[in-house]
Amino acid sequence: MKKITSALVIMGVIFGLPLAAQADPYSDLQAFRAHFKKKFPTVKLSEYKNGLYALPIAKELRTEWEEIMVFPPAEPEVESGKKFWNKHNLGSCFKNKGVGIAQSYPRWDDKAKAVVTAEEDINNCLKSKGQKPIKNMKKGTMASVTAYFRSMANGKAVRLDLSNPGMRAEYEYGKKFFWARRGQLNFSCATCHVHNAGMRIGGNILSAALGHTTGFPVYRSKWGGLGTIHRRYGGCNKQVRAKPFKAQSREYKALEVYETYMSTGIPLSVPGQRG
Repeated sequence: MKKITSALVIMGVIFGLPLAAQADPYSDLQAFRAHFKKKFPTVKLSEYKNGLYALPIAKELRTEWEEIMVFPPAEPEVESGKKFWNKHNLGSCFKNKGVGIAQSYPRWDDKAKAVVTAEEDINNCLKSKGQKPIKNMKKGTMASVTAYFRSMANGKAVRLDLSNPGMRAEYEYGKKFFWARRGQLNFSCATCHVHNAGMRIGGNILSAALGHTTGFPVYRSKWGGLGTIHRRYGGCNKQVRAKPFKAQSREYKALEVYETYMSTGIPLSVPGQRG
């Protein structure tokens, strides 16, 4: 394990700066895609919606995954989220009743002058109806409802609006977070999911950052249920021995903006299923 850790740190130092130092979001996106195109030339852009199962090294695992997805383990939770959505008439708070719009989240809110995630808008809707917001923003009811909301946009390509200066600033903040090293292992998000995507570590395959957000909330066997993207961010921070931030913190919302923009053009496939 020590050898693997040392190798990851060295590779990050050597290869980290070129991709991180792009001048604007569009240039960042082109460099990001070019990196993965060179690394995995046979993988189509749309395939990255399938997470690690898109990678050549996961060919055998993909067969098992496809068998599992015949009867998706997350189906009962998504159905529960649908019932909650309908019971509380959440569609009344969203454009087009929430159908086919989740591919544009997170969004910028001019009134709040802040990034708003899908989870936050679900709670905003509940509060506007005089109902209690959902407390746990990482799993349970929130994960189920968010999964249902985002599943209504499955097949729609990710497309974020970064035209507002405030949203652009949060993109930059998230970009810095993605490339910054942290924790006792001194890893960045990019160390594992850009430079070393497709490698094995501790018996697990490191997924590619491209398409990361397109399957969330995802069902993980490790969790035994659905979890939001911020739940996963917290887990990643713990794995590099860094103190995690709270779900819906500025740090994780900005990171979600950056990663989502880097997935521009890749269709949603919610809920995803991971090991």
